[in-house]
Amino acid sequence: MTQSKQDKPLDGWRILVPRGGPWGDGVAASLRAQGAVPVVAPLINFAPTTDQAALDAALARLAAGEYDWLTITSATTVDVLFAHRVEVPRTTKIAAVGETTAAALQAVGYEVALVPEQDNSAEGMAEQLIALEPEPRRILTLRSEIAKPVLTKSLLKAGHDVESVVAYRTVGVPVTDRIMRDVQNGRINAILITSGSVAAQVREQFPDIPDDTLLAAIGPRTAKDARKAGLPITVVADRQTVDALIDAVSHFTLPHAADEFAP
Repeated sequence: MTQSKQDKPLDGWRILVPRGGPWGDGVAASLRAQGAVPVVAPLINFAPTTDQAALDAALARLAAGEYDWLTITSATTVDVLFAHRVEVPRTTKIAAVGETTAAALQAVGYEVALVPEQDNSAEGMAEQLIALEPEPRRILTLRSEIAKPVLTKSLLKAGHDVESVVAYRTVGVPVTDRIMRDVQNGRINAILITSGSVAAQVREQFPDIPDDTLLAAIGPRTAKDARKAGLPITVVADRQTVDALIDAVSHFTLPHAADEFAP
C-alpha cells in the first residue's frame, strides 16, 4: 500500500540539517519519515573550553556535592558532562532550559528537577528557579563561551551564590563546495535554523540564498537572533523542539510561492 501525501507531507523536499552527530542523525531520520531528503551539513561544531582547569575544578566540586543546583542551557553541555563521566549527586538538582536539553540529560541517565513551563530561555529558567528558591543557594551554571551571562546575572541579583563556568566553545565549520552550490541554485528547499550560532554561520557561508528557500527557526528566540543576523526567517516553530520545527515546515507546499507567506 502506498502512503498518501498526508503521511509524507515533505515528499520531494531537500532540507539542510545544520548539525551533525547523534542530534543530526535523529533529525535526518525524522525528516526521512516525512518523505524529505535530509542534507546533513554541520555548520557549527563544539570545541573544548580554553580553560579546562576551571571546568575540571568545577566538575570536581559538582561531584563532591558542593552545589544545590546545576543549570544546563544546551544539549551540548550534556555531552560535556557525559564525556567527563560526571556523577551528579542526588543532593544537587538539575535545571534544564527546555525539552530538548531535558531529553538529552535523561538519555544519559541524569534526573531533571526543573524545566521552565512557559519560557524556554535563560530568563525563563532564572525566573522559575528564583520563585522556587527564596533562600540563597549555591548554583553552578555551565555555558558556552559565546552565551550571554543572563542566567548568572539574574540569579546573583536574587541573592544566590553562582559560579559560571565555560563548558565548551562553538566554532564554525565550512561547508563543501557542492552544498554551497546546492543552496545558491535553490536545490535545497529549506534550511533549519536551530540556534543563534547556526544563524550566524548560515548568513556568513550562504550570502546568496534564493528567495524561495524556506528558512525555519526552532523557536521565537532563535528567530529573533536569526533576524538580527540578517536572515529573512519564513517560519517559526511554536515550541523549541525538532518535532515542532519539522511540523511547521510540513505545512508548506513545494515550490513555495511568496504569497503563501503574506499575513
